[in-house]
Amino acid sequence: MIRILLAEDQAMLRGALSALLDMETDMQVIGSAGDGESAWRELQRLAPDILITDIEMPGLTGLELAQRIQRHELPVKVVIVTTFARGGYLRRALDAGVSGYVLKEAPVEKLAEALRQVHRGGRAIDPQLALEAWSDADPLNDRERQVLRLAGEGQSAGDIAAQLSLSQGTVRNYLSEAIGKLGAGNRIEAYRLARQKGWL
Repeated sequence: MIRILLAEDQAMLRGALSALLDMETDMQVIGSAGDGESAWRELQRLAPDILITDIEMPGLTGLELAQRIQRHELPVKVVIVTTFARGGYLRRALDAGVSGYVLKEAPVEKLAEALRQVHRGGRAIDPQLALEAWSDADPLNDRERQVLRLAGEGQSAGDIAAQLSLSQGTVRNYLSEAIGKLGAGNRIEAYRLARQKGWL
């Protein structure tokens, strides 16, 4: 039996996914969470075989959750189920040790097969997306990405500095670096471009 933890911030989708997966004879959804921090707590409590997570969630994103799992060397495989068909996201997901990347528009049979493949120790990645992921390299480092994401969400340099325990000057330097690397005119343009590419 494949034991699954489901992390998805949309309650209706979480319920639907759970019901569909429970219909598979070799799968059992043992828990669910609506945000990244709850998912992290449930992971440690339930020790599932597979975590299914979206990329964008409140608290911790699915990618940050995968990175934390990798850092703590937890024996759980991560499968991302998302609407983001962008090479940049896939590349970051693979760097974080994710074993599967399935688009939400795929039929549930495809997700079930991907979960079985991952459970057997394989990988389940859309081949077209995999090709795209390696044709367009992400120029940002983790700190630049973090600062640019917060700036794009409307936070001031002071807010970002306080949140990340940095000085305002350092925050401005990271923003300036990110804007320069992306060839953008300002932080909003840089944020928009990085989001389009899947780098945020």
